[in-house]
Amino acid sequence: MNFLNKIRNLFFVKYAVKIFTRFERPISSFSLVSGFVFDAITLKRVDTLWENFWIIIHFLVVAVCIVMINRKEMEGIDPKDPDKIHFWLINILQFTFGGLLSVFLVFYFRSSTLLVSWPFLLILLAAFTANESLKKHYSRISFQITLFYLSIFLFAIFIVPVVLHRIGQDVFLLSGAVSLVLIGLFILILGYFGREKFHKSKKILLISIFGIFFITNILYFLKLIPPIPLSLKDAGVYHSITRDVSGNYLAEQENKKWSDYFKFYEDFHKTPNSPIYAYSSIFSPTLINADIIHVWEHYDETSGKWVTVSTVDLKVTGGRENGYRTYSMQEGLVPGKWRVNVETSHGDVVGRLRFNIINVMTKPTLEKITNY
Repeated sequence: MNFLNKIRNLFFVKYAVKIFTRFERPISSFSLVSGFVFDAITLKRVDTLWENFWIIIHFLVVAVCIVMINRKEMEGIDPKDPDKIHFWLINILQFTFGGLLSVFLVFYFRSSTLLVSWPFLLILLAAFTANESLKKHYSRISFQITLFYLSIFLFAIFIVPVVLHRIGQDVFLLSGAVSLVLIGLFILILGYFGREKFHKSKKILLISIFGIFFITNILYFLKLIPPIPLSLKDAGVYHSITRDVSGNYLAEQENKKWSDYFKFYEDFHKTPNSPIYAYSSIFSPTLINADIIHVWEHYDETSGKWVTVSTVDLKVTGGRENGYRTYSMQEGLVPGKWRVNVETSHGDVVGRLRFNIINVMTKPTLEKITNY
């Protein structure tokens, strides 16, 4: 009976391998997309122990796979042969990289507005796509190390501020230094196991690593990288904001039709001498207290430029799950297009509110909402 079970199990394994190799591309695509959706739903905070532990496990799996793939014993083995371990190492590496990049894409996308950080997010999306479409390059050490270093740097950018309990330019520079040290140590280990293969690719490896390092730094100082680990949890423009005895914020907004949610600029019907409130709820990791600025800007139709009308300094205390809630208020604003940039003290845009002021004599119908 045990012998028959072994035969059945062996047959099942071979059948499963046959199915996987035949439908490898759609299976890989499905797992990558479903993994991204799963991360988007389940990942909540950049400072939780479990989520960062899970990321570190991914890094360890990637590191082990890269070392094993580039061992001298693997030379000459066909990476497309499902009967060889090299084939499965390549697939595990691709799958794990997909998990890492989907985590970073979710975290960074939440941390800023697309219109500001799109160049960096486009690079991250390109890496995410390349992980799926360029599988044949996974047998190349240069491709493996390039994706590995990009992942390390992306992780260091938000984990170093979480560990140090502060943000700033010096912390970002330290994150870059930490990423270089870590990839340097890994390359030393890799060189021990696959010395010949490593030395053949040494030049392109250095170009790739320092290319990623300098491009990321340039994007950061151009303020095109999301200000992670901060993120905008909620925001809105309201006719009034008060606070109840329970500490909740009670706001009044105009009744919205379904078509209003598709407008780039929200219509705000303002009566004479009435104020406008800009509300923002910003998540900051525990023990990271940040200075936040609401920058009120009006679009000048004549010059075609945004003109800063007012800046309001606000304080954010870290650790609250739904974000630290605060708001600013302005009076006497003229009709036209307006935006309120929610920025850090260094000018990094966490989020942006857009609205179009329309002067009216009769107060519009309002509805009350509660911001917890």
